Amino acid sequence: MSRRRQATRRIVIEDAKYHSVLVGRLINTVMCSGKKATAQKIVYGTFDSLLEKNPQSNPLEILQRAVDNAKPRLEVKPRRVGGATYQVPVEAHPDRQTALALRWLVDYADARKGSPMMQSLATEIMDAFQGQGSAIRKRDEVHKMAQANKAFAHFRW
Repeated sequence: MSRRRQATRRIVIEDAKYHSVLVGRLINTVMCSGKKATAQKIVYGTFDSLLEKNPQSNPLEILQRAVDNAKPRLEVKPRRVGGATYQVPVEAHPDRQTALALRWLVDYADARKGSPMMQSLATEIMDAFQGQGSAIRKRDEVHKMAQANKAFAHFRW
């Protein structure tokens, strides 16, 4: 436990184009080295390519459904009890669920080599929207680990 003061939660500002907090969080997740304008170009280009693939659908709804599909409901946290460390399954906080889903989407899009980030992020979002892809596999892996360690749930406090 930290001995310093508790960190204050900063509110994420919604983005200028779509007026959505989720898009603002996605931009902040994509951003590297403080280059927000570059991250905005990537995210807005991703939305344009999503719109090209599905002209009748809304890219905001696709992103929302993709993030909802990739959210982990449970996660494991290490707890040290009597000299042994147990992986204890706990329910993830809703903010953390969203943060993990966005992080997994961006990380696995970045890991796709051979295509620009806009296209790979659009592909990863569409895969998560359809219930497949690397982010969904990671969520299932986390849920499987929590299920396997269900016997240690009584160590939760």
